[in-house]
Amino acid sequence: MKKLITLLIVLLAISYSVETYAQSISARAGLNLATMLSKDDDETYSDDMKMKPGFHVGVSVDVPFDENFAFQTGLLLSNKGYKYSDEDGDYEWKSKLSLYYLEIPLMAKATFDAGGAKIYGIFGPYVGLGLSGKYKWEETYDGDTEKDDDSVEWGSDEDKDDFKRLDLGLNIGAGVEIDAFQIGIQYGLGLANVSPYSDDGYRENHRVLGITLGYRLFSK
Repeated sequence: MKKLITLLIVLLAISYSVETYAQSISARAGLNLATMLSKDDDETYSDDMKMKPGFHVGVSVDVPFDENFAFQTGLLLSNKGYKYSDEDGDYEWKSKLSLYYLEIPLMAKATFDAGGAKIYGIFGPYVGLGLSGKYKWEETYDGDTEKDDDSVEWGSDEDKDDFKRLDLGLNIGAGVEIDAFQIGIQYGLGLANVSPYSDDGYRENHRVLGITLGYRLFSK
């Protein structure tokens, strides 16, 4: 936990330093459609998982290299997880996992003029830190329904923890800028195994499709 707190402080310091030299700061918010890859050496368990709607909100910072290329970072609160349901006759099971991460993207951005608008593409890694989470389930059998929820336990102990806090991955996306407004789409491919349980090669990786609306607050 101390290492993760230290990492977060370092990342925030880097983000603050970058903002000092930023040419553009934008507010961002949008929709997340999240799911997970869950598998081991023998089987994939996530084939029946469904995308869970969520959100992301925060700020992005652009530091330009020239007219067309820039380094983009920022700070985002991002909601991830998945939904699952199963039905067999009189029996029905529904569950939802909702996880909240603080993320810092570290991406290259290419921008090109397209008449009165600008087209951009982004690609690069992100670092995420798990903050909180909740698992909800609902079971119905023969007309009787039982439901409950549990808070997610963060850590690396496979016997008592649910997820590791640290998430790493790659973002790739594209969008359009018209004056101060931005709209974009991106896909987050989780590369870090966030499961503390690793027997038989078991792993869990985040998958997030995001749709973003942005507004440039500041530009030098």
